Amino acid sequence: MILRDVTLLDRGETRTGAIAFDEESGTITAVGDDVVDAGSDERAISLPGYTVLPGLVDAHVHYSLSGERSVEDVVDMSDAELALVEARNARRTLEAGITGVRAMGARDIDPQVRNAIDDGDITGPRTVANCRSITITGGHGHHLGREITGPADARRAVREQVKQGAEFIKFMTTGGVTTPGTDPDQVAMTEGEIDAIVDEAHRRGVHAATHVHGAEGAKVAIEAGVDTVEHGTFLDDEAVEMFLEHDVTLVPTLSAPYHIVRNIETATEESARKTRHVYERHIESFGKALEAGVRIAGGTDAGTPFNYHGANATEVEFMAKYGMDPTEAVRAMTETAAETVGLDGSGTLEAGTYADLLVVDGDVTEDLTLLNNPTAVIKDGRVVSGSVPGQ
Repeated sequence: MILRDVTLLDRGETRTGAIAFDEESGTITAVGDDVVDAGSDERAISLPGYTVLPGLVDAHVHYSLSGERSVEDVVDMSDAELALVEARNARRTLEAGITGVRAMGARDIDPQVRNAIDDGDITGPRTVANCRSITITGGHGHHLGREITGPADARRAVREQVKQGAEFIKFMTTGGVTTPGTDPDQVAMTEGEIDAIVDEAHRRGVHAATHVHGAEGAKVAIEAGVDTVEHGTFLDDEAVEMFLEHDVTLVPTLSAPYHIVRNIETATEESARKTRHVYERHIESFGKALEAGVRIAGGTDAGTPFNYHGANATEVEFMAKYGMDPTEAVRAMTETAAETVGLDGSGTLEAGTYADLLVVDGDVTEDLTLLNNPTAVIKDGRVVSGSVPGQ
């Protein structure tokens, strides 16, 4: 198929042109001036006024959670029940225009869901999967995670996750908003445990991502060599400087506290109290990191309270609202996110890469809300949601 006379939004830039892609190979075959006239076997459609951009990539989702008020609502599910939940959430995510994700772990199910998507048995985005997030005993996310005590146990936990198919390791440096009895601003793990996790992850050839709210947690994790920091709620100037010095990516997940604040009356007492404390600080930290030039990848924390799968595109709006240029906000949740999580061949409009595309009616750079309702979602060169006008 060839789409002509569209606005191509890629790598933070726009231009009018054409794009060709092939269902059989599932790839983009040509872009812009390289698109030749349609042959007898190609369908050429003119779509002036439409924008074509790469499918969004969400660097932080939880397939295992569905926006419940509390994680307690899912901890008693069997593995079979949780696998069905994950399959449903993966489908909703793809149909909303998110063609790639990094799934942040729950028990050992994410790799199985990833494999089923790759095999075509279920519908979902390209998925970079983790197994169980690593946390201290009773720490944030312990309900579905792997609790550790000491550096040796930390290394063992990393090896267990990789053995089960994890493509990266996630660990909880600080407490969290949604786990009772944990403090988001306090470092929970010892430096020895953090060093062991990051070192062992890199020894096993996978990247390391850490849940961090407090500045001290960010500093110790960055010093240990972590690859991405998730949330970064209470960053100070020293922490921001360390992001730059060590070339670490921030995944701010601005959506997560927003949805709790919007539903504060129905949130759990602990989530409500903690979110009131972190909300404005989170926005300030994002602005501080953005102004300093920290690399930012878009991620939603989808699945956390009231943060539903399928609404992922709102993260682009939040990043723009709090300081990013709209085109750079899109780039953060396409090219940058794909590079950050290791989804090679995704996130850009380039010949030879996956034909994972969004077709949107209107100018996305003028109205980012259009991303919430794409006209067509295309993965592997095939329309998986909506339809291409004139097809």
